[in-house]
Amino acid sequence: MPRPFHAVPRRTLLAAAGAAALAGAWPPARAQGPWPDKPVRLLVGFSAGTSPDLLARLLAEPLAARFGQPFIVENRAGASGNIAAGQLAKAADQHTFGVVGAAVLTSAPALYPRLDFKTDELAPISVIGSSPLMLVTSPKIAFDGVRGFLATAREAGSRWSYGSPGVGSNGHLSMELLKEKTGIAAVHVPFGGAPAVLTAIIGGDIQMALLPIGNAMTQVQAGRIQAVALTSSGPSPLATGVPALAEHGVPDLRLDTWNAVMAPARTAPPVLERFGSAVREVLQSEDIRRKLFAQGWMAEGGPAEDLRQRIAADAALYGRIVAERGIRIEG
Repeated sequence: MPRPFHAVPRRTLLAAAGAAALAGAWPPARAQGPWPDKPVRLLVGFSAGTSPDLLARLLAEPLAARFGQPFIVENRAGASGNIAAGQLAKAADQHTFGVVGAAVLTSAPALYPRLDFKTDELAPISVIGSSPLMLVTSPKIAFDGVRGFLATAREAGSRWSYGSPGVGSNGHLSMELLKEKTGIAAVHVPFGGAPAVLTAIIGGDIQMALLPIGNAMTQVQAGRIQAVALTSSGPSPLATGVPALAEHGVPDLRLDTWNAVMAPARTAPPVLERFGSAVREVLQSEDIRRKLFAQGWMAEGGPAEDLRQRIAADAALYGRIVAERGIRIEG
């Protein structure tokens, strides 16, 4: 991420501010009463200090202030976020929600043959923030604009390689889509995370990668890697001066990465409505939007139905690539 972070405990208790808890209804099987009437958990599928964790902690404090109950961020790292998503799907206490990455909801069902949850066991709340991916290259490679880079990459064929944070990652599947659209034949080299990919590009061990802006921008600004283009439909304020692939010969490619707030599908509709409204209001706050921008995200906060449609569209897109390339992750 673009800014350093301090080590934080695995479970962080954010004290509630003085606002009184809003009144509401329990699901029919439970007695009527206020919601929430106990601390609320936010499950995160990655370790402390990672992007989903930072997003969860960013939301926790204002939500605690609104509801008069602590919001506790619980890190359940493992299996690229799938462990936490499985636990979220099974939660039945009406007080458990999660910050879930796009890959868990869109590509994981196609990648993992033995996934222990189904996406329809999770209810969408809202997208927190999104970011286009940035196509980056080694400082050792000379090129003349976006079209020139793509032409050089096509000419290099399989002599070039690209890195990703791992098999089935957003950077892997998105690059396979870019290859499909442009005729590039670069060979995939999986790494153990975005920092390792950046190190390999800086050293000239690989020639290119698609990474979230938040991961890449600091190195671009330092001159250690080169930004080629974005996978957005136009310029992004997250990366001023970097052109979009859509403006330079790849008009039908628009890819981004995002994180969303999700709930167990069994959560009572009144609770979903109350919590969802609060999340969307928090995401409209100028303070929160500035903080998201500083972390490399464009704040969103749209309705649940928009997120539902986004999940379906991205799942169809990445599912096709997974099937056509025969990509699988055992476990």
